[in-house]
Amino acid sequence: MERFFHNTMYAARWILAPVYFGLSFALLLLAIKFFQEVFHVLPHILEYTEADLILVILSLVDMTMVGGLIVMVMFSGYENFVSQLKITEGKDRLNWLGTMDANSLKLKVAASIVAISSIHLLRVFMDAKNIPNDKIMWYIIMHLTFVFSAFMMGYLNKISKH
Repeated sequence: MERFFHNTMYAARWILAPVYFGLSFALLLLAIKFFQEVFHVLPHILEYTEADLILVILSLVDMTMVGGLIVMVMFSGYENFVSQLKITEGKDRLNWLGTMDANSLKLKVAASIVAISSIHLLRVFMDAKNIPNDKIMWYIIMHLTFVFSAFMMGYLNKISKH
């Protein structure tokens, strides 16, 4: 009976497989939104001020970083919690596949969140004249919370390794 429960629990990890596959649809939606923004900007590119163009570009960079985060979570999470990806060595194989454990994945996700938050905060600063000061303060507080959380996760990970 005990062996049955162990095998059932171990097999239950496959419940996560469709979740990780579902992230590929999130990536597709993000790509659609990315190109929608590009096609929206192109006809009016000469009308944009430098600051407006920088805001659009920061938005595109933000979406790209979120896409990278999705790919990282999708592949690393699948490899860590479901099954190893059997991709032959070659040009298309990502060099970090199989090297990220759950702790390093958490740290990379935290660092990505800080980077995405930094870009968002830069967008807020670029448009500061149109945003109330109290909202800017809350953006800064949230960003510093992300920075502190990522720092503490890294510090605790370092302590636990020693």
